Amino acid sequence: MKLSKGSYESEISKAITQWEKDFLGRGSVNVKTDILRDMIIVNLQGILTPAEYTVCETKEGILTIKKTRSELVESGIEGLKEIILKITGEKVKSFHTDLSSRTGERVMIFKLFNDFEKNI
Repeated sequence: MKLSKGSYESEISKAITQWEKDFLGRGSVNVKTDILRDMIIVNLQGILTPAEYTVCETKEGILTIKKTRSELVESGIEGLKEIILKITGEKVKSFHTDLSSRTGERVMIFKLFNDFEKNI
């Protein structure tokens, strides 16, 4: 039986939350996934710790936190790609991410080889 779009989105959110706990040692507060054409967009809220918010009070601190967090996620990219492949059956063409030091949100975009939304 084929899953609904919402079911795929929910499964991806759960899997990425578990990946965060296993790989980074803690998960985000809230995760929302949206499938749009050939993209899977994941919005993670509550990424930063209270200490990181304090460090982000200076420009140098912001750059340090963004760089460190980016390197951590990038070092686990193969695991993230595997999650997407396992759930959707689609390979990831490219991965993009950014973190807001003001809101503590991270956005992940998985660009797929095919229009997955059309195939659901």
